[in-house]
Amino acid sequence: MEIETLKKNHLTRNIIIGVIVIALITTLILNFTRAKYRVTESFPLINGTITYIPYDLNIVAIYQQNEAGGYDEVDTVPTSDYVLNTSESYCAIDDVKDEGITIEYVDGKTNILGTSQKGTKCYLYFDLTCGAACQSILADKTIQERTSFSSVLTSNTNGTIYQAPDGEGTSYYFAGANTENWLQFAGFYWRIIRINGDGTIRIIYNGTGTSTTGSSTQTGTSTFSINSSTYNNNAYVGYMYTLNQVHGLGTNSGIKSAVDTWYQNNIANNTDYTSKISTTTGFCGDRTSTTSSTGAPNDTGGTGTTVTYYGARYRLNTNKTPTYDCPDPDNDLYTVDGAGVGNEALTYPVGLITADEVAYAGGVYGTGNSSYYLYTNSIYWTMSPSYFNGSNARVFIVYSFGDLDNYNRVDSTFGVRPVLNLKADVQLTGSGSASDPFTVV
Repeated sequence: MEIETLKKNHLTRNIIIGVIVIALITTLILNFTRAKYRVTESFPLINGTITYIPYDLNIVAIYQQNEAGGYDEVDTVPTSDYVLNTSESYCAIDDVKDEGITIEYVDGKTNILGTSQKGTKCYLYFDLTCGAACQSILADKTIQERTSFSSVLTSNTNGTIYQAPDGEGTSYYFAGANTENWLQFAGFYWRIIRINGDGTIRIIYNGTGTSTTGSSTQTGTSTFSINSSTYNNNAYVGYMYTLNQVHGLGTNSGIKSAVDTWYQNNIANNTDYTSKISTTTGFCGDRTSTTSSTGAPNDTGGTGTTVTYYGARYRLNTNKTPTYDCPDPDNDLYTVDGAGVGNEALTYPVGLITADEVAYAGGVYGTGNSSYYLYTNSIYWTMSPSYFNGSNARVFIVYSFGDLDNYNRVDSTFGVRPVLNLKADVQLTGSGSASDPFTVV
């Protein structure tokens, strides 16, 4: 009887051991073959969090951009210094991309919305907000903040770059008499305005050489409006416009046509150039409006011949407080492919500088500044509406004295300086001086 009991105990023990061994082997095989995936039950992942519908989502693969521009497989959702690449990220069912699923990344949390079937797999790509180009530009720079914009900035700021928030994160911008923001690309010289919050590099045209003044710093001249008779309506402050609509997009302005033509002739047909230019980063033509000359925009006015004042005028004339945020991005942030952000109305990914960017750089409304890097001793257009006085539409310009101005109508003829956004992962050589400019590899 005792021997029988022992045999049964041995048998039970052997069965248990066998089950454990099989379970361990199975776990090892799964971990080895699916190392880059994490089953939903393991979320939230260490630092980051994924919000999801458990019975819909099976597996998620996470990829994080490295300094060389490629992607490494990781097992955590990054919570800082990265932004979700919504163009690359996707979900699939049986290896077929599901266009009905939306992926969002907010405050370190990834939200996967609209999953409708079991077996969904999602592939998340996170890009560095300070990519290779950003790191080259920030190298050996002291980062500071400006707290007052009521006075012009004329000092030599070499070795310094400034920071301010924008809608995508933190912008790093050049200001004052800086000579370390030269860049060469597509056969032309440019000045770097800022590193955008998404890591892209915003640059303004300077010509085929490094002269800082005169007509050579422009691609040519143009009216802002279509012709000499389009100035007597609110609509004509728009980079794109539709009559009787505050944020219309039906017609190109004259300045947009001039910028597009230049881009088409010099950039569009060269894939070496176009592959380096961001199509998701936009240009803000802020048309938030009010009928008060000193009041904050409150969505009044902006159509027909109603006296109207626009957002940039309130910020820069009244309060001297520029912003990198676009107050109404759904309507006034012009993009080619905004990946869900902006109006996606542009034909080409090119625009103009904004009045707010001029203010950050050291320009002030009504006060001359011949010492900062945006001074050219010529008048050129921004894309920021200023006001409509009942008969004349006016947009901010950089005047020949270097100040922000809005005294001239949109049918005036002034200089054109196109602005581009280079991708965050472009590789740069050089130091940024006029003799050794940053150069896109």
